[in-house]
Amino acid sequence: MSLLAREIEDGSVVATGVASPLVILAIAVARATHAPGLTYLACVGSLDPALPELFPSSEDLRYLDGRSAEVSIADLFDHARRGRVDTVFFGAAEVDPAGRTNMTASGSLDKPRTKFPGVAGAATLRQWVKNPVLLVPRQSRRNLVPQVQVATTRDPSRPVRLISDLGTYELGGPRGARLLARHPWATVDGISERTGFEFAVPD
Repeated sequence: MSLLAREIEDGSVVATGVASPLVILAIAVARATHAPGLTYLACVGSLDPALPELFPSSEDLRYLDGRSAEVSIADLFDHARRGRVDTVFFGAAEVDPAGRTNMTASGSLDKPRTKFPGVAGAATLRQWVKNPVLLVPRQSRRNLVPQVQVATTRDPSRPVRLISDLGTYELGGPRGARLLARHPWATVDGISERTGFEFAVPD
């Protein structure tokens, strides 16, 4: 959790989408520690709500409590397009070494086997925010794959960080996929066993 919180700088603007309980907790940790001056845009439509506890859903209306103003989804996209949103965390059912994510379906768009939650605006937000971060809470060869089945989001213009329960990668850069850090409980061999693509390990 502290690793996610450290992605948020003091004075930055951070936004959350749907199904983001871990990120909301990270925002609360950042606000209580090193980033008291962050600005939080919550997907329920509130600016800087109080975060006294973690509620069952990111869309829980109690995240309206303590807000300093109301922020619509249209406002969020407008701010992002104008470069006013610093950090957003994006989940995915699949991620590949080019940094493409799949939140759409397994199989193909024409004949999907399983439908995933969907894009919810991530395809454009990811390209507009200054610091997009991919998040996979429990990585495996099923979600870190050689190539996503459907490319829901992509941003070929810049590399992106991926944080999982084992470590932190850089994806999509000119040097290919790289393991930037591993958590104390993880080994490089163990990470490799749960990664479906090749990655470099810098010295």
